[in-house]
Amino acid sequence: MDKAVQRDDILNLLRSVESREVSPEEALKKLRAEPFTDLGYAKVDHHRSLRQGSCEVIFGSGKTPGQVAGILGDMKRNNARNVLVTRISQQTADHVAESGIGIEYHPIPRLGIAIPDGTRGAAGNVVVASGGTSDMSVCEEAALTAEVLGSRVTKLYDVGVAGLHRLLARYEELLLARVVVAVAGMEGALASVIGGLVDCPVIAVPTSVGYGANFRGLAALLSMLNSCASGVSVVNIDNGFGAGFLANRINMMK
Repeated sequence: MDKAVQRDDILNLLRSVESREVSPEEALKKLRAEPFTDLGYAKVDHHRSLRQGSCEVIFGSGKTPGQVAGILGDMKRNNARNVLVTRISQQTADHVAESGIGIEYHPIPRLGIAIPDGTRGAAGNVVVASGGTSDMSVCEEAALTAEVLGSRVTKLYDVGVAGLHRLLARYEELLLARVVVAVAGMEGALASVIGGLVDCPVIAVPTSVGYGANFRGLAALLSMLNSCASGVSVVNIDNGFGAGFLANRINMMK
Protein backbone atom coordinates (compact mmCIF):
# COMPACT_ATOMS: atom_id res chain seq x y z
CA MET A 1 0.00 0.00 0.00
CA ASP A 2 1.20 3.53 -0.77
CA LYS A 3 2.61 5.22 2.32
CA ALA A 4 0.63 8.44 1.72
CA VAL A 5 -2.60 6.45 1.29
CA GLN A 6 -2.06 4.64 4.58
CA ARG A 7 -1.36 7.89 6.41
CA ASP A 8 -4.47 9.49 4.92
CA ASP A 9 -6.59 6.50 5.99
CA ILE A 10 -5.31 6.70 9.56
CA LEU A 11 -5.74 10.48 9.69
CA ASN A 12 -9.31 10.15 8.43
CA LEU A 13 -10.02 7.55 11.09
CA LEU A 14 -8.60 9.81 13.81
CA ARG A 15 -10.67 12.73 12.53
CA SER A 16 -13.75 10.51 12.66
CA VAL A 17 -12.97 9.83 16.31
CA GLU A 18 -12.51 13.57 16.90
CA SER A 19 -15.89 14.33 15.29
CA ARG A 20 -17.45 11.46 17.27
CA GLU A 21 -18.54 9.63 14.13
CA VAL A 22 -16.48 6.66 15.32
CA SER A 23 -15.93 5.65 18.93
CA PRO A 24 -12.39 5.24 20.29
CA GLU A 25 -13.14 1.55 20.85
CA GLU A 26 -14.17 1.08 17.21
CA ALA A 27 -11.08 2.92 16.01
CA LEU A 28 -8.83 0.77 18.19
CA LYS A 29 -10.46 -2.38 16.83
CA LYS A 30 -9.89 -1.21 13.25
CA LEU A 31 -6.24 -0.29 13.87
CA ARG A 32 -5.62 -3.64 15.52
CA ALA A 33 -7.11 -5.43 12.52
CA GLU A 34 -5.21 -3.41 9.92
CA PRO A 35 -1.52 -4.21 10.50
CA PHE A 36 -1.48 -7.71 9.00
CA THR A 37 -3.54 -10.47 7.48
CA ASP A 38 -3.02 -14.02 8.74
CA LEU A 39 -3.14 -16.39 5.77
CA GLY A 40 -2.01 -19.37 7.83
CA TYR A 41 1.24 -19.81 5.91
CA ALA A 42 2.08 -16.09 6.03
CA LYS A 43 1.23 -12.97 7.99
CA VAL A 44 1.09 -10.16 5.43
CA ASP A 45 2.32 -6.87 6.91
CA HIS A 46 0.18 -3.99 5.62
CA HIS A 47 1.82 -1.32 7.77
CA ARG A 48 5.32 -1.89 6.36
CA SER A 49 5.07 1.11 4.04
CA LEU A 50 3.89 3.32 6.89
CA ARG A 51 6.88 2.32 9.01
CA GLN A 52 9.56 1.97 6.35
CA GLY A 53 8.39 3.89 3.31
CA SER A 54 7.84 0.87 1.05
CA CYS A 55 5.52 -2.11 1.11
CA GLU A 56 6.54 -5.62 2.15
CA VAL A 57 8.90 -7.44 -0.21
CA ILE A 58 8.26 -11.12 -0.86
CA PHE A 59 11.26 -13.45 -0.72
CA GLY A 60 10.09 -16.07 -3.18
CA SER A 61 12.67 -18.81 -2.66
CA GLY A 62 11.13 -21.71 -0.71
CA LYS A 63 7.55 -20.52 -1.28
CA THR A 64 5.17 -22.38 -3.57
CA PRO A 65 3.61 -20.55 -6.54
CA GLY A 66 0.27 -20.72 -4.73
CA GLN A 67 1.69 -19.13 -1.60
CA VAL A 68 3.27 -16.28 -3.56
CA ALA A 69 0.01 -15.68 -5.44
CA GLY A 70 -1.97 -15.80 -2.19
CA ILE A 71 0.23 -13.20 -0.51
CA LEU A 72 0.10 -10.94 -3.56
CA GLY A 73 -3.67 -11.30 -3.78
CA ASP A 74 -4.03 -10.06 -0.21
CA MET A 75 -1.63 -7.19 -0.86
CA LYS A 76 -3.56 -6.22 -3.99
CA ARG A 77 -6.81 -6.11 -1.99
CA ASN A 78 -5.04 -3.72 0.38
CA ASN A 79 -3.98 -1.41 -2.47
CA ALA A 80 -0.30 -2.38 -2.64
CA ARG A 81 1.50 -1.49 -5.86
CA ASN A 82 4.92 -2.31 -7.34
CA VAL A 83 5.52 -5.23 -5.00
CA LEU A 84 8.98 -6.75 -5.33
CA VAL A 85 9.06 -10.56 -5.42
CA THR A 86 12.64 -11.81 -5.31
CA ARG A 87 14.17 -15.16 -6.30
CA ILE A 88 11.22 -16.66 -8.16
CA SER A 89 11.05 -18.87 -11.23
CA GLN A 90 9.25 -18.27 -14.50
CA GLN A 91 6.76 -20.95 -13.37
CA THR A 92 5.87 -18.96 -10.26
CA ALA A 93 5.56 -15.74 -12.25
CA ASP A 94 3.25 -17.49 -14.73
CA HIS A 95 1.11 -18.83 -11.88
CA VAL A 96 0.80 -15.33 -10.41
CA ALA A 97 -0.27 -13.96 -13.79
CA GLU A 98 -2.80 -16.77 -14.24
CA SER A 99 -4.24 -15.83 -10.83
CA GLY A 100 -5.20 -12.42 -12.25
CA ILE A 101 -2.36 -10.48 -10.67
CA GLY A 102 -0.24 -8.39 -13.01
CA ILE A 103 3.47 -9.09 -12.85
CA GLU A 104 6.58 -8.04 -14.75
CA TYR A 105 9.10 -10.85 -14.64
CA HIS A 106 12.83 -10.30 -15.13
CA PRO A 107 14.49 -13.68 -15.72
CA ILE A 108 18.14 -12.66 -15.25
CA PRO A 109 17.73 -11.61 -11.56
CA ARG A 110 14.69 -13.93 -11.16
CA LEU A 111 12.74 -10.95 -9.85
CA GLY A 112 9.10 -10.00 -10.29
CA ILE A 113 7.40 -6.64 -9.95
CA ALA A 114 3.81 -7.44 -9.06
CA ILE A 115 0.80 -5.16 -9.42
CA PRO A 116 2.92 -2.67 -11.41
CA ASP A 117 1.69 0.87 -11.96
CA GLY A 118 4.24 1.69 -14.65
CA THR A 119 6.28 4.17 -12.61
CA ARG A 120 10.05 3.95 -12.30
CA GLY A 121 12.56 5.87 -10.24
CA ALA A 122 13.58 9.38 -11.20
CA ALA A 123 15.22 10.74 -8.05
CA GLY A 124 18.90 11.27 -7.39
CA ASN A 125 21.42 8.91 -8.93
CA VAL A 126 22.40 5.39 -7.91
CA VAL A 127 25.22 3.81 -9.88
CA VAL A 128 25.35 0.01 -10.06
CA ALA A 129 28.74 -1.24 -11.24
CA SER A 130 29.79 -4.83 -11.85
CA GLY A 131 33.15 -6.53 -12.05
CA GLY A 132 32.03 -8.82 -14.85
CA THR A 133 29.10 -9.95 -16.96
CA SER A 134 28.75 -13.03 -14.75
CA ASP A 135 27.69 -10.73 -11.89
CA MET A 136 24.74 -9.36 -13.89
CA SER A 137 21.99 -11.26 -12.07
CA VAL A 138 22.97 -9.64 -8.77
CA CYS A 139 23.43 -6.25 -10.44
CA GLU A 140 19.99 -6.37 -12.03
CA GLU A 141 18.40 -7.32 -8.71
CA ALA A 142 20.03 -4.26 -7.11
CA ALA A 143 19.20 -1.93 -9.98
CA LEU A 144 15.55 -2.96 -10.30
CA THR A 145 15.05 -2.76 -6.53
CA ALA A 146 16.38 0.79 -6.40
CA GLU A 147 14.34 1.81 -9.46
CA VAL A 148 11.06 0.41 -8.14
CA LEU A 149 11.62 2.19 -4.82
CA GLY A 150 12.12 5.53 -6.59
CA SER A 151 15.77 5.99 -7.55
CA ARG A 152 17.23 6.80 -10.93
CA VAL A 153 19.84 4.14 -11.73
CA THR A 154 22.92 4.22 -13.96
CA LYS A 155 24.41 0.84 -14.89
CA LEU A 156 28.14 0.32 -15.44
CA TYR A 157 28.57 -3.37 -16.21
CA ASP A 158 31.76 -5.34 -16.82
CA VAL A 159 34.16 -2.68 -15.53
CA GLY A 160 36.27 -4.89 -13.28
CA VAL A 161 39.88 -4.41 -12.28
CA ALA A 162 41.19 -6.85 -14.90
CA GLY A 163 40.71 -3.95 -17.33
CA LEU A 164 40.76 -0.83 -15.19
CA HIS A 165 40.59 1.48 -18.21
CA ARG A 166 36.97 0.37 -18.69
CA LEU A 167 36.04 1.80 -15.29
CA LEU A 168 38.05 5.00 -15.73
CA ALA A 169 36.30 5.60 -19.05
CA ARG A 170 33.07 5.99 -17.03
CA TYR A 171 34.63 8.12 -14.29
CA GLU A 172 32.35 11.12 -14.89
CA GLU A 173 29.28 8.96 -14.25
CA LEU A 174 30.79 7.72 -11.00
CA LEU A 175 31.38 11.30 -9.85
CA LEU A 176 27.69 12.13 -10.36
CA ALA A 177 26.49 9.28 -8.12
CA ARG A 178 24.92 9.82 -4.72
CA VAL A 179 25.70 6.19 -3.87
CA VAL A 180 27.50 3.40 -5.75
CA VAL A 181 26.67 -0.30 -5.57
CA ALA A 182 29.84 -2.24 -6.45
CA VAL A 183 29.13 -5.85 -7.36
CA ALA A 184 32.00 -8.29 -7.82
CA GLY A 185 33.02 -11.90 -7.40
CA MET A 186 36.49 -13.43 -7.71
CA GLU A 187 38.69 -11.37 -5.32
CA GLY A 188 36.12 -8.56 -4.98
CA ALA A 189 38.60 -5.75 -5.60
CA LEU A 190 36.17 -3.49 -7.48
CA ALA A 191 34.64 -2.05 -4.30
CA SER A 192 38.03 -0.84 -2.99
CA VAL A 193 38.94 0.73 -6.32
CA ILE A 194 35.65 2.60 -6.59
CA GLY A 195 35.82 3.54 -2.91
CA GLY A 196 39.12 5.27 -3.62
CA LEU A 197 37.66 7.27 -6.51
CA VAL A 198 34.36 8.69 -5.24
CA ASP A 199 33.18 10.87 -2.35
CA CYS A 200 29.82 9.11 -1.86
CA PRO A 201 28.94 5.92 0.04
CA VAL A 202 29.87 2.65 -1.65
CA ILE A 203 27.84 -0.50 -1.00
CA ALA A 204 29.90 -3.58 -1.81
CA VAL A 205 28.15 -6.77 -2.90
CA PRO A 206 30.27 -9.92 -3.03
CA THR A 207 28.99 -12.53 -5.48
CA SER A 208 29.44 -16.29 -5.58
CA VAL A 209 31.09 -15.97 -9.01
CA GLY A 210 34.60 -17.43 -9.09
CA TYR A 211 36.77 -20.54 -9.16
CA GLY A 212 37.17 -23.07 -6.35
CA ALA A 213 39.10 -21.02 -3.79
CA ASN A 214 36.50 -18.29 -4.16
CA PHE A 215 34.47 -20.49 -1.77
CA ARG A 216 31.16 -19.40 -3.34
CA GLY A 217 31.76 -15.74 -2.59
CA LEU A 218 33.46 -15.99 0.79
CA ALA A 219 36.78 -14.77 -0.65
CA ALA A 220 35.12 -11.68 -2.15
CA LEU A 221 33.21 -11.08 1.08
CA LEU A 222 36.35 -11.11 3.21
CA SER A 223 38.19 -8.90 0.72
CA MET A 224 35.41 -6.32 0.78
CA LEU A 225 35.17 -6.41 4.57
CA ASN A 226 38.89 -5.63 4.69
CA SER A 227 38.72 -2.81 2.14
CA CYS A 228 41.35 -0.11 2.67
CA ALA A 229 39.04 2.50 1.10
CA SER A 230 36.95 4.61 3.47
CA GLY A 231 33.18 4.77 3.10
CA VAL A 232 32.68 1.18 1.91
CA SER A 233 29.99 -0.95 3.55
CA VAL A 234 29.26 -4.59 2.70
CA VAL A 235 26.09 -6.66 2.34
CA ASN A 236 25.78 -10.42 2.18
CA ILE A 237 26.89 -12.63 -0.70
CA ASP A 238 24.67 -12.26 -3.79
CA ASN A 239 22.36 -9.87 -1.90
CA GLY A 240 21.53 -7.49 -4.74
CA PHE A 241 18.15 -6.75 -3.20
CA GLY A 242 19.65 -5.64 0.11
CA ALA A 243 22.15 -3.42 -1.67
CA GLY A 244 19.51 -1.84 -3.90
CA PHE A 245 17.21 -1.20 -0.94
CA LEU A 246 19.97 0.44 1.09
CA ALA A 247 21.20 2.43 -1.90
CA ASN A 248 17.72 3.85 -2.38
CA ARG A 249 17.52 4.80 1.30
CA ILE A 250 20.79 6.71 1.04
CA ASN A 251 19.86 8.27 -2.28
CA MET A 252 16.56 9.58 -0.88
CA MET A 253 18.12 11.22 2.16
CA LYS A 254 17.91 15.02 2.12
